[in-house]
Amino acid sequence: MRVVIQRVAEASVAVEENVTGQIGLGLLVLVGVEDADTAEDLQWMCNKIVNLRIFDDAGKVPNLSVKDVNGGILLISQFTLHAATKKGNRPSYIRASKPEFAKPMYEKMIAQLSTELGKPVATGIFGADMKVQLLNDGPLTIIIDSKNKE
Repeated sequence: MRVVIQRVAEASVAVEENVTGQIGLGLLVLVGVEDADTAEDLQWMCNKIVNLRIFDDAGKVPNLSVKDVNGGILLISQFTLHAATKKGNRPSYIRASKPEFAKPMYEKMIAQLSTELGKPVATGIFGADMKVQLLNDGPLTIIIDSKNKE
């Protein structure tokens, strides 16, 4: 499981010009699922996202999590995070899971993040053509891969 996390002042996602999810202060999380992902990967990733200390405290030091600042999470499925670009100029998405596996994992991630955050997680629509808008705060962008826990 691979995620790109962006700390945002606000973010939203629309499908066919209809907003399906939006947040104010919080995290925009793009997630890509691969067949090797497990329930343990999902649990580890959700815990990491909710507890990542990347928001400033009163002293302007990043000591607070999205939960600490009562922020929101906007979760967007994005299979292209598993693009392989080693050969040629056309990315290969062979590592990305097919919808039969990826969609249930995405839905479990929504539920787990909502539980850990203590409130609903905003989302896009799995597999849809989405338009994402964000105001990156920092900018602060972090990439995490559950198979490479650094």
